[in-house]
Amino acid sequence: MSGFHIKTFNLRKAVITTGVLVGVYGLLLVLLLWIERDSPTSKLQSLQDAIWYLAETLTTVGYGDVIPVTYWGRVIGFFFLISSLGVYGFIIGQIASFMNTMQENRMLGFNGTNFKNHVVIIGWNDFGQSVISHLIGAGKQVAIISKDRASIDIIREYYTQDQVYTLYSDYNNYDLLEKSNIRDANIVFVNLNDDTEKLVYVINLKKHFSSLHYVVTLDNGNLKSTFQAAGVMYTISKNEISSKLLASYIYEPDVALFSEELIAYAHEDHEYDMKQVMVKQDNPFAGTFYDKAFFDLKKSCNVVLIGLVKSVDGQRKLLKNPEGSLKIEVGDYMVMMMDGKGADRLRKQFHIEEGI
Repeated sequence: MSGFHIKTFNLRKAVITTGVLVGVYGLLLVLLLWIERDSPTSKLQSLQDAIWYLAETLTTVGYGDVIPVTYWGRVIGFFFLISSLGVYGFIIGQIASFMNTMQENRMLGFNGTNFKNHVVIIGWNDFGQSVISHLIGAGKQVAIISKDRASIDIIREYYTQDQVYTLYSDYNNYDLLEKSNIRDANIVFVNLNDDTEKLVYVINLKKHFSSLHYVVTLDNGNLKSTFQAAGVMYTISKNEISSKLLASYIYEPDVALFSEELIAYAHEDHEYDMKQVMVKQDNPFAGTFYDKAFFDLKKSCNVVLIGLVKSVDGQRKLLKNPEGSLKIEVGDYMVMMMDGKGADRLRKQFHIEEGI
């Protein structure tokens, strides 16, 4: 557990060491003045002269305008000369230690992030890596929390800091999790390796961050209701999705190919995917009937409106290709199918951005 603590510069040790050096040099300066005061040829007659001589010696400038002339005075001067190497080593070592501490803390995420409305992924594995590529492609910022030190280095090699923030932390160190700005996250993806471990962790996490939205993937689809009762907003069974795609490939392969493309982010202009946009106050479709919006979007942007999400009694309700005179209202979500060019036209013509 101690390995996840924020590394701090040992300021107390540096201050004590500096104080000891100042005290030792101060005593030697007083002794030097006392030894040199009786020599008529010595120029070390005041504290100012002694401090000037010490500065010349420690910085290895050596002007030679003020030097000890007595035997014991030169012994002290020789000590000043030799010890200057140690002083330089101490100063350089402290600067290097401070810089290393700052760099290490920044690399491990201990300085925190200012991401907002981002996705927090707790736990890192191959599945998480495949998910993050689609999130970044969709323009989402992601905070990744991992207790595997090696994975932090790998993640930082592949993604830029404006895209991905990484935090090296034990998952139960809730104070350290705050560094990921988790309270301002759009959603938290609990990406641990075992369903039971995920359930226990979500229950404990909600005690500290109760207002957040959580999503998990399940190996056992029968646990969906259990996770939903624990407060998880979205539960996805990986086996269930795989089996549906497999069955579709068997008897309708072209539909399966299209479905697989639609549930991923479209990286190329010719690829299709589904997007959802929130209807804000200035959205041109606010107050428009669904069927009119359907034809307008198809004609102007080659975008197909396939559904609408409304809030009913505090719950999100997806209306799939609804019939009748349904009006689009502020706060609704429009679900659309489009290619990359359609998405660009949508942004330019209607100033609409995707996502929740």
